[in-house]
Amino acid sequence: MKGRILQGIGSFYTVESEGQRFVCRARGRFRKQRLTPMVGDEVLFAPPGPAEEEGFLEEILPRKSELVRPPVANIDLLFVTAAAAAPQPDLLLVDRLLVRARKAGIETALIINKTDLDPEQAAAIARQYRGADCRIFCTCACSGEGAEALLAAARGRIVAFAGQSAVGKSSLMNALFPGLGQETGGVSRIERGRHTTRKAQLFPLEGGGYLADTPGFSLLELESGDPDELRQFYPEFAPYEGSCRFDGCAHLSEPGCAVKAAVESGDIAPERHARYAALYAELKDKWTHRYA
Repeated sequence: MKGRILQGIGSFYTVESEGQRFVCRARGRFRKQRLTPMVGDEVLFAPPGPAEEEGFLEEILPRKSELVRPPVANIDLLFVTAAAAAPQPDLLLVDRLLVRARKAGIETALIINKTDLDPEQAAAIARQYRGADCRIFCTCACSGEGAEALLAAARGRIVAFAGQSAVGKSSLMNALFPGLGQETGGVSRIERGRHTTRKAQLFPLEGGGYLADTPGFSLLELESGDPDELRQFYPEFAPYEGSCRFDGCAHLSEPGCAVKAAVESGDIAPERHARYAALYAELKDKWTHRYA
């Protein structure tokens, strides 16, 4: 039978097929092939027999996209979620998630939640991403602000929430789908989020599609790679490519850089460019020491 993995706990996977759910185990050959089933995978499986409690995953069908963190496959749209306050927004983490998703060919949208706590900061964050080629949603899970627009964007697609802990991902899911009953948490006294989602899980949506909740996190590194490729994942740089004085300009401190001129004129948010420079330095260090 053909199905989709909704959840994985240890070596057991919940697979949905034709409106039914089955618990399956992965065949040993996956380990030999160094393949790990992921939430969101389309699979072929053998359902449990009459006297059996579990079936078996037989084959993982080709993935159109995958993310290692959060660990989900075949995502159409990633809702990168930050809070206007409580916890303070980690926009470098937001940028890392946007870069990772774009590398994987996944469409992105930015959700700025808890706008009621600091409307000015919410607006400032939105301004920083005005050229980042992602839809921006300002939401408040408590009041339901923005929930209808999110639901319209998610319907009929496989959508995942991702972001640091306690930004309100599970609360937004509850606001979108009353009765879902996702556990929610808060922020500790040192402004760190409490983890309430501990595993990735897909929830089927009425009318088609799935919504994925994923564990929050505070640390995320980019995969090693050529730092000069980073600029292609910043859409606001695209209009200026080819206009710099030097070919292969990294858009950092080179003279005659069209991107730097756009930053100085305010056409590109300086905060966004500063985080690009930080990620470039991180990747360059990894690239320099890749054989060490």
